[in-house]
Amino acid sequence: MTELKAYQYRLTPTKGQVRLLEQTLELCRWVYNETLAYRKQVWKNQRLHIELGKTNALLASWRTSHPELKRIHYHVLQDIQKRVHHAWEAFVRRIKRGHKAGFPRFKGRGWYDSFTFRQVGYSLSINGQWINLFNIGRVRMIVHRRIAGTIKTLTIRRTRTGKWYASFVVETHPKTLPPTNRAVGVDVGLQQFATLSTGEVIANPRFFRKDEKALRKAQRRLAKTEQNTPERAKRQKVVAHIHERITNRRKDFAHKLSRRLANEFDVIVFEQLRIAQMIKARRLAKSISDAAWRQLITYTHYKAASAGRMFVEVDPRGTSQRCSRCRSIVKKDLSTRLHRCQTCGLEIDRDHNAALNILAVGLHSLGRNP
Repeated sequence: MTELKAYQYRLTPTKGQVRLLEQTLELCRWVYNETLAYRKQVWKNQRLHIELGKTNALLASWRTSHPELKRIHYHVLQDIQKRVHHAWEAFVRRIKRGHKAGFPRFKGRGWYDSFTFRQVGYSLSINGQWINLFNIGRVRMIVHRRIAGTIKTLTIRRTRTGKWYASFVVETHPKTLPPTNRAVGVDVGLQQFATLSTGEVIANPRFFRKDEKALRKAQRRLAKTEQNTPERAKRQKVVAHIHERITNRRKDFAHKLSRRLANEFDVIVFEQLRIAQMIKARRLAKSISDAAWRQLITYTHYKAASAGRMFVEVDPRGTSQRCSRCRSIVKKDLSTRLHRCQTCGLEIDRDHNAALNILAVGLHSLGRNP
């Protein structure tokens, strides 16, 4: 059995290479918009959803009328049209379901930020410190770990702050971890990020809240600048830097915690959250979004699968109100942080009690005893 795994590395291109990379993105944006315009025209005139092969056939004539497109590898151009195809298919699906659906959007200047090679159009140096890109040249790559497996695709991406990254999708064989004979239930929350059924409490890092003041200040300064000026571009980059810092810290936290859970436990049980419904509560929406529970759950899910662990999501209804020892119902509102059972005398933190119940429900669904 094989699995797909992603490796991401920071690139340090020269000024000349940055110019070539940005020119490539602009040409890719042109192809994206032209492909989308062609599909829209056919849809409006004939109400037809054309196949991917028909748009691929346009590339030959475009490369003749616009010779600059020959500087881009043919497979990169095909991938652009594949992206349009997927966006268009999603649009058609919404139409068929009777939903109100707008056309996929054209990409404005600066809003097309990546291009993808398949297994040709680039090569890696023997030591992996350099990557040779078609018509761009040898670009320095910061390698923090070796690529293990067969490379299937390479995506070059520019962030909003002007950083460049190479992302490799690799086909590899998963390495299962030895059993630990341990299981854990995880209850997520806002006061504490998570409470484990082992009794461990993981503090809520509140990454957005910590940078909210700096972000607000930067956004106010941005709002005061005139449109299309160098000063506005500088201040936009400051705002983007703050958002990027928040995102990176949140991802790092979720990756480290999910890796620890996958390493330490054979069975990992989470509550099944309906986050889209939860954030409709305006008072809590910002805190729920900041916590990024879904990110942790997603990371844990794929890490557990790769390590040969069991990952389970259970219905959280009743897990906070039910006693984890005697199963009796103990009613309490959100302000009550201690679980006190009048039947069996159990007194523990309400989140710890919920985590124990989540674990019990998960093990029961697997046909195991808590």
